Amino acid sequence: MPDIRSLFATRLYHAKLSDHGPAVDNKELTASCYSIAEDDEAGQEWCETEGYPGYTSYASLTDLPWRFPIFADVVKALDAHVAAFAKDLEFDLDGRALVVEDIWINVLPEGGSHGSHIHPHSVISGTTYVKMPGGTSALKLEDPRLPMMMAAPVRNKGCREELKSFVYVAPEAGDVLLWESWLRHEVPMNMAEDDRISVSFNYKWE
Repeated sequence: MPDIRSLFATRLYHAKLSDHGPAVDNKELTASCYSIAEDDEAGQEWCETEGYPGYTSYASLTDLPWRFPIFADVVKALDAHVAAFAKDLEFDLDGRALVVEDIWINVLPEGGSHGSHIHPHSVISGTTYVKMPGGTSALKLEDPRLPMMMAAPVRNKGCREELKSFVYVAPEAGDVLLWESWLRHEVPMNMAEDDRISVSFNYKWE
């Protein structure tokens, strides 16, 4: 019998935010996201200039945990999730820590999307999901080897998950997803009539 193994694993962490850290009231978090979006004129201007549908605080606000205490609670919970993921990845952190570098709000209305991208200069990236209406888009993850497959035939429909070129993960409100920052991902078009709200973040090695 041949010995066939899976090598070079790409890990994805999926849990409830509430599994670690202080309890986070999702209704309060939703209201805080909308409140910040409404007041953040610089962020609104950036979204309009860059053609970003909906709202993101990515280019305008760097102090969410200071502005609203609930975001400080989110970061405390994320710190524990990221530590657990780093342990699973068997990182040798050499006595140093993974710390939050950026954290930002995303509000995608009906028809909004976020194109394929990576998060350079970070170690672990992820998203916690605040509002996920029925029918909204899942997160789309891309096999990092895809550009090197060249003449490879397409996979059979229904092939094993680890062999797919793209994997779609449909989180629920209150979930957190973590991945290594080099993993290319995107948010396809929101087909729901209601807003899709999430809070994304990067962690660096310090």
